[in-house]
Amino acid sequence: MSNLDEFFNCLNPEELEGYGPIVIKDLKEKEDKNIVGTYCIFTPYELISAAEAVPVTLCSTSEATIKDAEKHLPRNLCPLIKSSYGYAITDKCPYFHFTDLIVGETTCDGKKKMYEYLDDITPVHVMKLPQANDKEKDFENWKREMIILKNKLEEKFDVTITDQRLKEEIKKKNLERKTLKEFYELAKLNPSPLYGTEILQVLNISKFTFDKELANQRTKDITRKVRENYNNGDIRISKDAPRILITGCPIGNATEKVVKLVEESGGVVVCFENCTGVKRNKELVNEEVNPIDALTEKYLNTPCSCMSPNDNRIDLLSELIDEYQVDGVIDMVLQACHTYNVETFRIKEFVTGKKEISYINLETDYSQSDVGQLKTRISAFVEML
Repeated sequence: MSNLDEFFNCLNPEELEGYGPIVIKDLKEKEDKNIVGTYCIFTPYELISAAEAVPVTLCSTSEATIKDAEKHLPRNLCPLIKSSYGYAITDKCPYFHFTDLIVGETTCDGKKKMYEYLDDITPVHVMKLPQANDKEKDFENWKREMIILKNKLEEKFDVTITDQRLKEEIKKKNLERKTLKEFYELAKLNPSPLYGTEILQVLNISKFTFDKELANQRTKDITRKVRENYNNGDIRISKDAPRILITGCPIGNATEKVVKLVEESGGVVVCFENCTGVKRNKELVNEEVNPIDALTEKYLNTPCSCMSPNDNRIDLLSELIDEYQVDGVIDMVLQACHTYNVETFRIKEFVTGKKEISYINLETDYSQSDVGQLKTRISAFVEML
C-alpha cells in the first residue's frame, strides 16, 4: 500500500474539525446563525453569505428515504427529487432540520412541484431560471431573480446586503473555487495521482466544512501532500489505466457505485464534468464589475441540460477531454431525468464523432439492485479501451 493509499483511507470526514451537521447545529443553537438550504449549483451562495446566513447543501443522494417520499410522489420520478423530499418529510436530514429558508430554482418540472410540498414544511423561495439561451433577455430576467432573492434575504433575516459585503463574499467563494480546482486538476497528470473516489471524498469534505478558511487550508494541505508524494515516485495508478470522464447527472453517495466499478475494472476516473465536480467551479465570478451583474453572468453560464440549446456543455466537455487526456466518457443519467436523458444522443454524437473517443450511457437510480448489470457493462467498456 502506498503512502497516499493509506492517507486517503484514514481521511475520515466524521473525524475532521469543522465538518458536518454538528457544526450546523452549533451555528444555529449557539451562535444564532440563520441557515439556508440549497439543492442546486444555480443557487448564488454569495448572496446567502452576504446576508450573514450559512448556505448548506441539503440531503438528496440516498435511497434510504425514497419509500417515504413515494407515499406522496410518483414512483417513476427522479430519485434525486424523491430522496430530497423523503429526507424533508422524515426529518432525517440534519441540515434540513436547522434550515430557516430553502432557495430552489426551476431547473426541472419535478423539482418545481416538489418545492410546492416543501413549502408546507419550511419556507421555500424559488428562483425562476430562464432557459432559452437568449443571452440578452435571459441576463435581464436572471438578474431580476438575483435582486428578488436579495430582497427576500434582507427581509427574512433583517439585514442589508451592501455591494461591498457582496464583493467580499464573491472574493471568498472564488478563492474556494480556485483551491478546489488546484486539487482536482492534479488528475490532469498522466498517470493520475488521484482516484475518482478520492476526488469526490475531498470535494465532499470541503462542501460540508462551513469554516471556509479551514476548508481551503485543508484542501491546500491535501493538494501539497499528493503532489509531493507523486513527485517522490509514489505512483499508484498505471499509465495504461484508461482515463475516464464522467458527465451527466449529479454523482455522490448512492451513485458512487459507478465510480467504484470503473476503478475496480482497471480504469481511473480523472474528471467529473457534472455538478459534483468541474461544472460548479470552472467559471469564476468577475470581481471587477457590479456584483449583481457578475453573479448573474456566472450562474447563468452553468452548462446544465435544462438549458436549450445547451452548447456550453459541449464546449466544456471538449475542453476537459483534451486537458485530462480522456480515453472514454461515461454519461451517467438518473432514471426519469428527461433533460439529461434526451441529451445523451447529442453528447454521444459529439464524443464519438468530433472527439473520436469511446462513449457509454448508463441509466441508473439510487438502489444497488443494478450493480451486477452495471459491472458487466462498465467492465466491458473499460476492457475495450
